[in-house]
Amino acid sequence: MKKFLAIVILTFLFLGNLYSQIPAGYYDSADGLTGQELQEALHQIIKNHNSVSYNSLHTYFEQTDKKPNGKVWDMYSDVPGGTPPYSYNFVSSDQCGNYSHEGDCYNREHSWPKSWFGGKVYPMYSDLFHIYPTDGYVNSKRSNYPYGEVSNPTWTSQNGSKLGNCSYPGYSGIVFEPIDEYKGDFARSYFYMSVRYYSEDGSWQSNGMVSRSQLKPWALNMLRNWNDNDPVSQKEIDRNNAVYQIQENRNPFIDHPEYAFRIWDSSASVNDFYISASDINVYPNPVIDYCFISINKIQRISDFEIFITDITGRKIETNYQITGNLIKLNTKYFNRGIYFVNLVNDNFYLNLKIVK
Repeated sequence: MKKFLAIVILTFLFLGNLYSQIPAGYYDSADGLTGQELQEALHQIIKNHNSVSYNSLHTYFEQTDKKPNGKVWDMYSDVPGGTPPYSYNFVSSDQCGNYSHEGDCYNREHSWPKSWFGGKVYPMYSDLFHIYPTDGYVNSKRSNYPYGEVSNPTWTSQNGSKLGNCSYPGYSGIVFEPIDEYKGDFARSYFYMSVRYYSEDGSWQSNGMVSRSQLKPWALNMLRNWNDNDPVSQKEIDRNNAVYQIQENRNPFIDHPEYAFRIWDSSASVNDFYISASDINVYPNPVIDYCFISINKIQRISDFEIFITDITGRKIETNYQITGNLIKLNTKYFNRGIYFVNLVNDNFYLNLKIVK
């Protein structure tokens, strides 16, 4: 598994509230910690959140899960960069209700199934950090199965989500696999649940994926891979900020995805190699037809996999040239918007933002 040693997100003042709005000092008590000490510190930071009613979630979804075109952002039906097979509006007539196939209505999906924590129990029952608007029929097919990876699906949704026996090492039961572009979103939702309800889970269920609020080793390995391979998108950043306004707590793994490594990797150390924003130069930014990226502490960028994603996490095909620690990235055919440049190898992860 790749070690998630560091993330650097370059921000620019002129982007204003498009970027993460972490209150000053919010994570100060977690500085310098790893392992169980870090998990406990984060739990203390985000516990006792403002618990809203379950009936209010449809109203709050319009703040947390609205696509740029005003439609419901349903990760079980969305096709990033393409045309979804169906879409929903924020109107009561599109809410479930009865359904018999995909596209009938959307409902409130507990990504961490409510049966796992005892049903209609607050605050878990209405915690927006693990509840999403999703198509009712796909939600029913997912049922309360764990998330996993499926090689031979018994059923596939119209956007490519799959149901079937798990092919990821360590578990062979029935699982639900979301599309790649949203796997990181669900992984960071699960990490949040493991920290938010750490030590508050005495009556929670244990099953093939979890022991109460804590992930079993195979699931933790898989979700850490998902966290690495599908980096935080602008969608998640905006959602994190919106939920914070409602619940008055944040998802630490959206603000600091490296926390997943620092908590659950026994070799993690706060002295691990770290790159600060001052070590990175991105110019010009906003970009026009190209941009240069230089990173002082990396001698051979060619040792890294490089990929570009848009604000939804969809990978963007382009070409680039590498000379030593300098990347020349072709952005001529990028549409106007925000993009992430991701550099990944077995021991490191770096995430940069550029604007066109």
